[in-house]
Amino acid sequence: MTFRQFAFNNVFRNKRLYAAYFLSSLFTVMVFFTFAIFAFHPSFQNSDMNKNVMFGLTVAGGIIYVFSFFFVLYSMSAFLQSRKKEFGLLMIQGMSTQQIRLMVFMENMVIGLFATISGILLGLVFAKLILLLAENVLIFEESLHFYWPLSAVLITFVSFILLFLFISLFVSFILRTRKLVDLIKGDKKPKDEPKASMLLSILAVLLLLGGYGTALYVKGMSVIVAMVPVIVVVIIGTYLLFSQLNVFIIRRLKRNESLFWRNTNMILFSDLAFRMKDNARSFFMVAIISTVAFSAIGALYGTHSYLTKAIVQANPFTYSYHPYDQTENIQKNVQYAKNTIAQNGIDAKQLDMTEMYLPFADKPDGILVLNAKDYNKAAKLLGKKQLDLQAGEAVIAKQSIANLNQNDHADKWMQQSITLTDGKTVKPSRQVEADAYPNVDSYMIVAEETYKKLPKPLKVKHHFVWIASEKNKPEQLRKAGELLQEHYEPGAFFSTDFVLYEIEKGYGPILFIGLFIGIVFFVSAGSFLYFRLFTDLAEDKTKFQAIAKMGLTVPEMKKIVNRQTALLFFAPMAVALIHGAIALTSLSRMFSYNLVRESAMVLTSFLVIQIIYYLIVRFFYVKQIKEVIE
Repeated sequence: MTFRQFAFNNVFRNKRLYAAYFLSSLFTVMVFFTFAIFAFHPSFQNSDMNKNVMFGLTVAGGIIYVFSFFFVLYSMSAFLQSRKKEFGLLMIQGMSTQQIRLMVFMENMVIGLFATISGILLGLVFAKLILLLAENVLIFEESLHFYWPLSAVLITFVSFILLFLFISLFVSFILRTRKLVDLIKGDKKPKDEPKASMLLSILAVLLLLGGYGTALYVKGMSVIVAMVPVIVVVIIGTYLLFSQLNVFIIRRLKRNESLFWRNTNMILFSDLAFRMKDNARSFFMVAIISTVAFSAIGALYGTHSYLTKAIVQANPFTYSYHPYDQTENIQKNVQYAKNTIAQNGIDAKQLDMTEMYLPFADKPDGILVLNAKDYNKAAKLLGKKQLDLQAGEAVIAKQSIANLNQNDHADKWMQQSITLTDGKTVKPSRQVEADAYPNVDSYMIVAEETYKKLPKPLKVKHHFVWIASEKNKPEQLRKAGELLQEHYEPGAFFSTDFVLYEIEKGYGPILFIGLFIGIVFFVSAGSFLYFRLFTDLAEDKTKFQAIAKMGLTVPEMKKIVNRQTALLFFAPMAVALIHGAIALTSLSRMFSYNLVRESAMVLTSFLVIQIIYYLIVRFFYVKQIKEVIE
């Protein structure tokens, strides 16, 4: 057997550990290749989306490539850590350090080559499915047909072969510094009882609570100011949580004799402190990476939801025409809108609303005052809640999705009043959520009797709106909206359907790319946990085999292993879920918009994926330990 055959066979002899390394690398290659397919797709070359999509794909590809470097490096380090004894035995048999380095280099290159080729082939198999998905998400007008991506294949193959080459050289260099005695006794050295500092444990709690409290307290634009300090504090607190606080809590639990001596808890707690201390860095890394994935995808999805709902609530009508102060021939423009709507076969009702602007507080242009009767007409057509105002009553209306300054204005205007023509004054009695009128700020609604007694306004404007029935097709509404917004008075006409369509076209690539990057991060975090678990498999086999001779049954073993693996998988996940929930809550406070539904969907989806991953890994882990004790 030649040296090359020896190295090649080693890959298959260690397929248990190499399986996760290979599959994770394969997945990373496939995702990178998918982005390359998009970047070089012919449909993007002559498209208005070309610059945005190309830039997004380039940035995403760079992020994935850089992250792949650190992921592969960590994977190889975990793999070599479990083979220290094997390397020591090979050196005793006469293999030189240089030959071991060469063997590791060749093994890694074999895995890298097969992972790269397999990732490209798998990407080709699912290319059409992914292109169809992207076509719908991106709302691309042209068909993203399948093509032979020779450029994408070449770039992916060369990029990842170079990555594996550099990683192999780097890992071989690290391996050179190991001494024979360390290799032989690396996993046999007695470990001291893990210790934790009470001061650092308390500091971990204070940092996390302080970071959480600040994130939940600030609102508006203050969220952006507090973001960097909060992130730094939470990251430090997270590291201390896994390296100090966890060990401190376990040591305290071990002192509780009723708990420690109950059933198999002695075996669980005796090993748990060591596992927590040894895995502190892995837990910290997984928690932070998962938090980034949760927060990024949640923020993208939440921002998308906020934008679309805010536009709909700020502009509830299908079409609206709000003439400028200097506009002439207003009726001519209104007739143009009527003709355009009719020519596209759209069934719509028109409503004309009068806007009066009165001197109020510190607003130079005055505050918009609407007649409750006019507002209720619009609310009835839109199917929204109507206002029941008593004679002489006035309210400050604001949208249910607020802009960043709306709440401050509404609170301030509650203290102001307007003098009527009969000498009486009217003061807002309350604030109401009113989404039946297009406006970007708060305004006042008064009862009809009060409206007739208002003083001379600063200016009077007319607002013309159209509400289309549900039987109209979306394509009709968008086409007419595009014609209206491209009219010779741009900005005065507004089409809700057309604007939402344009937002989807522009935001789709960002959401799609962010989703892929988030999945890459999450899968990589799960692979870190897999490596940490199976690195200790040989030691666990020996430990449970010895305990089984003293009477440990298979059900008891399963119970212990289930708890240990559950802690390994869900301790960092629980922290990441809390971090992500706090981050998304802070984002919702910045926009004054409830992101509970969006946050719950994102976090629950990732939790379900993690549970499935845990069940699969646990099954194979228990199976291998069960084999040695039966």
